[in-house]
Amino acid sequence: MKILIILPNWLGDAIMTTPAIELLSKYYPQAKFTFLGSYVSIEALKHHPKCERAIVDETKKASSRLVATYKLAKELGVFNMVVNFRSQIHASLLAYFTGTVLTLSRSSWHATTLLSHPKKISTSQHLVLQYIELSMQNTDSYQGETPPLQLYIPQHNYNKPTLGINAGATYGSAKRWYPERFAAVASNFSDKYDVVIFGGPNEVEMAAEIEENLEKLGVTNYTNLAGKTSVEELCSHVGGCSLFITNDSGPMHIAAAYQVPTVAIFGPTKHTETSQWMNKKSIIVRHEMECSPCMKRECPLKHHECMTSITALEVIEAVKKLLQD
Repeated sequence: MKILIILPNWLGDAIMTTPAIELLSKYYPQAKFTFLGSYVSIEALKHHPKCERAIVDETKKASSRLVATYKLAKELGVFNMVVNFRSQIHASLLAYFTGTVLTLSRSSWHATTLLSHPKKISTSQHLVLQYIELSMQNTDSYQGETPPLQLYIPQHNYNKPTLGINAGATYGSAKRWYPERFAAVASNFSDKYDVVIFGGPNEVEMAAEIEENLEKLGVTNYTNLAGKTSVEELCSHVGGCSLFITNDSGPMHIAAAYQVPTVAIFGPTKHTETSQWMNKKSIIVRHEMECSPCMKRECPLKHHECMTSITALEVIEAVKKLLQD
């Protein structure tokens, strides 16, 4: 059985589809998957043992995305089933253009028009559950299982207990806590843990600021990996950490997949929808605000109080509680 899985673009969202993918693997044991998605989502998920093909969707770069989508669909050919995790018109068009009869997707005007199984799904539940509901709608024998996140990239083995720091969040500045506060927290635990600073290519400057603050605090046992890791290396190195402190971000979900004890700092986003999935060693630090969750990339009120009000001491106490538990 051939199944095309159209992955979300964001790394964290792609990782949150993995419980649904594990269920597809269980309920269709003869299935072979073709993954289609952004570069980061493909790099993280292409190691699945049932992945037959992994294709980066570059149709957005074409002069005519519609034409490029049609050509890509015809190159892919017909599948037994398409599971579309994107709520975007070109994803619906791609699924339709393959000529596949059974096409599963979240309900939208274009999915209702083009696909066989568009489903209205409540957004009041965790995103993992939304993806599971989408993928299992054609499976009569589904028993309601909710697996953990799953990545098939081996964990990195550090020589000493290691604290990972992730101050970035690709979505926007509103989700980011502050470099000097991350450094203050890391400094507090640097006698027990080596410190590793993570970040993407666009977060090198922020990581350098953490590094500068660590040096001011006299911390020398740190490594700055920001902008220096591939997606696969990022997953491996985050997965090998003994402790992780992060914003709501893709690396936060990587840590959850490897069950790394994590303190996650939330500001403008819905923690009920995108918190770490099934990581028992996880604590969320957030302040309830009248304006949250605004879901904006930048603070529309210009005060960013959902983040400015969270102190380094508060996060330190959360880490201590996590370690005690």
